[in-house]
Amino acid sequence: MSVTAEQYLHTSFEHDAEFVNGRIVERPAPYWEHSRMQGFLIVELRDARQLGWRTMLELRVQTGPDRYRVPDVCIVTGGPDERGIMTRPPHLCVEILAPEDTAVELLAKVREYLKFGVEWVWVIDPVSLAGQVHSRSSAANVEDRIFSTDRFSVDLSNVEY
Repeated sequence: MSVTAEQYLHTSFEHDAEFVNGRIVERPAPYWEHSRMQGFLIVELRDARQLGWRTMLELRVQTGPDRYRVPDVCIVTGGPDERGIMTRPPHLCVEILAPEDTAVELLAKVREYLKFGVEWVWVIDPVSLAGQVHSRSSAANVEDRIFSTDRFSVDLSNVEY
């Protein structure tokens, strides 16, 4: 069933959904490792404030006229629009993998973020603590648990479950 962006924006979801070209895209419900990773990243990325940035959890980001994404964690400058939605590209978007995620859907989301102007996208497997770091000019696998941007890095070795 197709819906409009306005219908999406005025609908409540138990776990915030995304909106892509007339389709509501449900996000997986968070589980222990996913939630723990979000909490760890919020603490580790708190120093972004020194750069004038804010670290946010599950903030709606409008990446196009009919596209709203909800990254698990993002680092933004400034604030949202009058609807409470970020319409400017975050510096960093973090997607924490869930068992239901598919590689095709995830890579499409990464490309969408980068095309929108997001500088960095981290994809993190909260179980293995490995993943990928994407920028507009490169992509790299992370096996050493250290996720970086041009301004900071986070070592996942200290994540405790």
